Amino acid sequence: MALLEDLNWRHAVKAYDPSKKVSQENIDKIVEAARLAPTSSGLQPFNVIVVENQELKEKLVKGALNPECMRDCSHVVIFAGWDRYTAERIDKVYNHTTDERGLERGRFGSYTDKLKEIYLAQPAEENFAHIARQSYIALGLALGEAAELRIDSTPVEGFNNAVVDEVLELERLGLKSISLMYVGYADTANDWIAPMKKVRTPKDEFVIEFK
Repeated sequence: MALLEDLNWRHAVKAYDPSKKVSQENIDKIVEAARLAPTSSGLQPFNVIVVENQELKEKLVKGALNPECMRDCSHVVIFAGWDRYTAERIDKVYNHTTDERGLERGRFGSYTDKLKEIYLAQPAEENFAHIARQSYIALGLALGEAAELRIDSTPVEGFNNAVVDEVLELERLGLKSISLMYVGYADTANDWIAPMKKVRTPKDEFVIEFK
């Protein structure tokens, strides 16, 4: 029941206390939860970028729809996907996997050939959409880990991707921003949603069961 209690505790914080910082130890735990997330074929086609530097955050604020949250939170975590799947990226992941498992490189060649056949033929938009969906699994687990640590957070999809990509020079890295996660401690006096009841679709409407 601990996870359910954590999820009931958390909410998307609307105001952060800039004087309170999350420890590096706890940031590492949140990031590790994202790193351990499952992804399609184990490809992990995205990176997690952590920004604590206030000067850099101020540059990112230009692309935020909720600028005060970005400015005042302790850290901004950016989930940035590969700009597209490539044969080289797929091979790098599977070479690392076989090396770590003490297997011969190419052990999964027939499988990676199939992945390349599927992904490399896709239009760029469809390709990146699949990459983005993988990153959301990691975002969810990072939010869950933050809740377990009783660290406040806000998942963010409403932002100017072009600004974030430019400030962080993501194109140079072959990446494109997908989502953000603000991490920190709520300003309890101004986090207007905190006192409100947590509301979700009732279970009997949300769940469809076939028994």
